[in-house]
Amino acid sequence: MKKLINDVDNVVNEMLDGMVAAYPKYVKRLEGLEVLVRAGGSDGKVALVSGGGSGHEPAHGGFVGKGMLDAAVAGAVFTSPTPDQVYEAIKAANGGKGVLLVIKNYTGDVMNFEMAADMAADEGIEVDKVVVADDVAVENSTWTTGRRGIAGTIFVHKLAGACAEAGGSLADVKAVAEKVIANVRSMGMAVDACTVPAAGKPSFDLAEDEIEIGIGIHGEPGVNREKISSVNEISDKLLGKILAEGIYNAGDEVAVMVNGMGGTPLMELFVANKHIAEVLADKGIKVYKTLVGNYMTSLDMEGFSITLLKLDADLKPLLDAPADTPAFTQF
Repeated sequence: MKKLINDVDNVVNEMLDGMVAAYPKYVKRLEGLEVLVRAGGSDGKVALVSGGGSGHEPAHGGFVGKGMLDAAVAGAVFTSPTPDQVYEAIKAANGGKGVLLVIKNYTGDVMNFEMAADMAADEGIEVDKVVVADDVAVENSTWTTGRRGIAGTIFVHKLAGACAEAGGSLADVKAVAEKVIANVRSMGMAVDACTVPAAGKPSFDLAEDEIEIGIGIHGEPGVNREKISSVNEISDKLLGKILAEGIYNAGDEVAVMVNGMGGTPLMELFVANKHIAEVLADKGIKVYKTLVGNYMTSLDMEGFSITLLKLDADLKPLLDAPADTPAFTQF
């Protein structure tokens, strides 16, 4: 295993300290905890708290800042944070207007975030939650009951965060988050697996001419292994499954995310996006905005995911609203 790390057992701590050293105007770390919060605090608005296992960078700490998250909780690599960690994040982010938890649909995340919410409620903090389940690849997995939450979570952070920044109530912010969740779908693939530092070997093995279709973000193999083909053909398979959901139709406007899994060159992501844009145009679906890059990764996995978000007159201004975080800036 070749990794640019010092100590397997300390990699998350060093990563968080490195983020704070790079972006002190955006984030600070809660002492002794794997939690990043806004450097300037969150008073006077609904706070958004998200997180999960590390290894998905820039998610989730990279999205702490104006217009997105108020706190991000980092568990060990691909491991849910503890209820105590989430509880401390809730307390630190709370600005007196309530806290919304944005949870990806993985069993450990849901259980631990819900326990933390109960702990915070006992302290008189108003907490609500949404669960993101945008992955169309599987209905259930060894990690979940129901669909997995993957890159579509970033759109929830962005639009719900914009609503909170504009002064929306906790009910308003939750309603926006739920509307995004209802209209966002994703699916991913891998050319090569990731290597978890503590494991020291790839999470699954692929021959030189094989790919995995329908992977998750925790190094899970996909739902189908097949021979590698052109990126146009691969994109057609992912996009076809997403469009088969039946919620994207001619005349609709969508936001598109072509998300790298951590080890994929931007060149390849842009090549994929070219075809995705052509397919959507051919189907009469208008692309309103496109994001291409690493937003929710799986360590060094080579591959990508496609996310579509159906937009309307209410969601478009929230997508366009200003945001300023280490990993997402829009003015």
